[in-house]
Amino acid sequence: MTTTTPRIGFVGLGTMGAAMAQHLVAAYPEVTVWNRTPGRDTALIEAGARRGATPAAVGAHADIVVLCVTDAPQVDEVLFGTDGVALGLHPGTLVIDCSTISPLRAQEMAARLRDQQVGFVDAPVSGGSEGAQKGTLTIMVGGTDDDVARAHPVLATMGTTITHLGAVGAGQWTKAINQVILAGTYIGVAEGMTLGLKAGLDMEKVVGALVGGAAGSWVLANRSGRMIDNDYPLGFKIELHRKDLAIALDLAATTGADLAVASLAATYEDELIANGHGGDDNSALARIVRDRSDLPH
Repeated sequence: MTTTTPRIGFVGLGTMGAAMAQHLVAAYPEVTVWNRTPGRDTALIEAGARRGATPAAVGAHADIVVLCVTDAPQVDEVLFGTDGVALGLHPGTLVIDCSTISPLRAQEMAARLRDQQVGFVDAPVSGGSEGAQKGTLTIMVGGTDDDVARAHPVLATMGTTITHLGAVGAGQWTKAINQVILAGTYIGVAEGMTLGLKAGLDMEKVVGALVGGAAGSWVLANRSGRMIDNDYPLGFKIELHRKDLAIALDLAATTGADLAVASLAATYEDELIANGHGGDDNSALARIVRDRSDLPH
C-alpha cells in the first residue's frame, strides 16, 4: 500500500540519470538510489538521498522505482538479476523505466512484473543532458491509465512535456521514431553547415537567419555551433544513439518500413565509433560530412 507521498527509488546514475534523480531528491522526502559504479551517488546522498546497498534494497524501500540505464540487458539485470529490484518489490509498487529499449522487451518486462502485482510504465526521455539538468525533458509514456496517472507527478518533476501514447511499449515506439527523425536532422544540419563553411559565409548569421524559419529545429539551435567549430562536447553519445537506431531499424525490418536516412546515419555512426568517436556528442555526425568535404580539422 503506497503512502500519500510515495517513497521513490532510482537506479542508474549516469549522465542523464544523476541529473534526473537530483530533481526527485529535491521534490520528495524519501529517495533511495543505487548505481553500479561507486561514487556516482555522492552528490545525491549529500542532497538528502539514501544509498541502497543493492537494487533489491532500492525496491524494498520504494513505492515507485525509476530506472535509467543503457540498454535492455542492463534493465533486465537491474530488475530481474541477482539482487535485482524485483526481489524487493511489494505488490502495488510501480516501476517507471526511462531507459531506451525495444518496445517488445518493455512488454515482456511488464508481463513479468504483473505476475508480482507490480505496475510498469515505459517512459523514455529526450532532451539530452541539458534537459535532464533543467528538468525540461520530453517524456514519451506507455502504460495503463492508472499506472500512468501514478507516474505522472514523478515524471513531471523531471520533464515538461509528458505524453501518454498508449499501452506499455508505446513510449518506446515513439522514442524510436524520435531517434529516426533526429538522425536525419543531424545529417541535414551538418550538411547545411558544411555548405555554408565551404562558401565562406558568416555561419553565426546564417544560423540566425534560419533558426526561426522552416529549417528551424532543436538541432539547428543547439548543435549547429558545435558542427561549425568541429568540437563535440558530450550531450548524448554517438554510441548510445547508434544503439537506439539499431532498435528503430529492427522495428523497421519487422514492419516493412524503409528508413534510408536512418540507415545512412547508422553507417556514419559505425564509422565514427570505429575511429574512436563513440563518446562524442551525436552532433559529431558532422565529422563525416566535414571530412568528406575537405574542411580543415
